Amino acid sequence: MSLSGNTRSPRTPTLPQGETVASYATYLEAQKAVDHLSDKEFPVELVTIVGTDLRMVERVMGRLTYPRVALSGFASGAWFGISFGLLIGLLAGDGLGVTVLAGLLIGGAFGLLFAVVAYAFTGGRRDFTSSSQIVATTYSVLCREEKAHQARQLLAEVGGVQSGWGRPQSAPVAPPAPRPQAVHQPVQQPVHQPAHQPAQPQPGQPQAGQPWGAPQPQPQPQPQQPPQPPQG
Repeated sequence: MSLSGNTRSPRTPTLPQGETVASYATYLEAQKAVDHLSDKEFPVELVTIVGTDLRMVERVMGRLTYPRVALSGFASGAWFGISFGLLIGLLAGDGLGVTVLAGLLIGGAFGLLFAVVAYAFTGGRRDFTSSSQIVATTYSVLCREEKAHQARQLLAEVGGVQSGWGRPQSAPVAPPAPRPQAVHQPVQQPVHQPAHQPAQPQPGQPQAGQPWGAPQPQPQPQPQQPPQPPQG
């Protein structure tokens, strides 16, 4: 069942209104979902299919050579010649077959000639055939707010139902744990030891500033006091 609505499209480009009730990877899946709503007698004029993240895709069909160009040009010219010959034959009334055959040959010859000349002017810059398409990464089905809940219930049989507008949000990322701050310990200053004390001269060694061999003063003996008699 094809999609049809009674509402007229706006003349100026506008953003679609409504909530995203379902999302699909291909247009055929989105079309199937809208067909399902139409089969359930849902007011599909409130529904919009929106393709997001549009991309232009060029599919390469094959190599392009002079024989293929000539054959394609002859076929295109032949169809045009047949149509023109059939029209002339119907208007003339007699010789329909001859007119159609002549149109086929003449049209095919002109088509072949024009195709080969056009391909020769390209200079070999495009030696392949391709077809271009505009495709979307995701196809969303939007519905007006007053009927969005009912549309989700009906599309539950098809799948791809979403809860609301936009893509699902990702889980919140936990903030990074704070790093422990480094504790600056006081730097202990080294204790300066006093310089080497001058060694005491040994007996018999000269003191500082005296020549070697000079007589050294001998310590004087202390006189001993006689013992005191005990007092009575």
